Amino acid sequence: MARLRIVFLIENVSILRDRRVRNESAALVWAGHEVSVICPRLKSEPHFPNWLGGARICSYPQPWQGSSRLTYCLEYAWGMVATSILLINIWIQHGIDVVHAANPPDLFFVLAGPLRWLGKKFIYDQHDLTPDILLTKFAHAGLLHRILLFLERRSYRAADLVLVTNQSFRRLALTRGCCPAEKIRIVRNDPDLSLFHPGPPQPALKGGVAFLAVYAGIMGTKSGLDRVVKAAQHIVYERGRKDVRFALLGDGDCYDALRRMARSLGVENYISYPGFSDEQQLLAYMRTADVCLAPDPPIAVNQLCTATKIMEYMSCGKPTVCFDLEEARYSAGEAAIYVQRDDPRLFGDAILALLDDPGRRERMGEAGRQRVRRTLNWERSRRVLLEAYGQFILESRTQFGPGENEAA
Repeated sequence: MARLRIVFLIENVSILRDRRVRNESAALVWAGHEVSVICPRLKSEPHFPNWLGGARICSYPQPWQGSSRLTYCLEYAWGMVATSILLINIWIQHGIDVVHAANPPDLFFVLAGPLRWLGKKFIYDQHDLTPDILLTKFAHAGLLHRILLFLERRSYRAADLVLVTNQSFRRLALTRGCCPAEKIRIVRNDPDLSLFHPGPPQPALKGGVAFLAVYAGIMGTKSGLDRVVKAAQHIVYERGRKDVRFALLGDGDCYDALRRMARSLGVENYISYPGFSDEQQLLAYMRTADVCLAPDPPIAVNQLCTATKIMEYMSCGKPTVCFDLEEARYSAGEAAIYVQRDDPRLFGDAILALLDDPGRRERMGEAGRQRVRRTLNWERSRRVLLEAYGQFILESRTQFGPGENEAA
């Protein structure tokens, strides 16, 4: 097999927080390719690796994180400049055959353009629906929304290969993006079962109470964690239950606001915030949890997005409480309770229904574990990724000849 020099581009998070890119880059390293990753280094990440999973990590400091129109512009502008400099440096020092861009933003086709003129390949790896996410952050974003739709279409058009996370994204690529079906492949965000699997709990994490409910993920606008805080208030004060502790793992734009809300509702003593956790701490909480939470509210963009955390919960044998979303139902199957309305009280009642029925928890947890083991695991996604690289990248290079920097 020919050896490719692949560069991943990430802007919105670092490689430490992007498990999809970590899995993809590790799979390509395993297949014998040379992989570099360009990504931001956040202020909360002072110690950053130069190598991770066999991939070369080229990071840049990111002083801005978008929460307003101005900070988003600053974040993306600086990210594009820094990425350009590092991309040129990698090209000069090591050579490039493939630019593999993980969105958001949908701007990396601009950087890949000059390389494509030289025969290099561009992969658009669509992690998120950027135009739709914008509408969850800003109520009046008409012009900017149209610009983002244009950039999304340009990304589809410029790509030699488009990777999407599920059937909903594929459907949008075909319809909204007018992307040819033959160049789209679905590589799901499925869990790596060599990492995520059941294990012994750590009862100390429950803080002396009977039950632990765990959330693990990004604390962003569309994550719905305010529903968890309000559900905690309902559980403690309306249902009179003080035997449940909530652990919210992660960080993001809404972290400080969530803590303020918890204080104002009088439930700060029932919620802990371990922050962004390494994999061992994450697994410890998941394995100790009695129930896991995916409070992403039933808005349009969430209907289409795969919640990776649900499948990670399932791989550890844990049931989930979530809202009734199209892709959540596809992922979880019988391993979740689906709350029918966007109501924190109903969400809280669903949590208690599971906590008070250990037999049901066990059955749902086992159903989820078996579903992940059979069909929703990274080993299957890895095969799709490597087959797509073989079909769209390696075969085309063999057909049309190597680029000017082809490795010997």
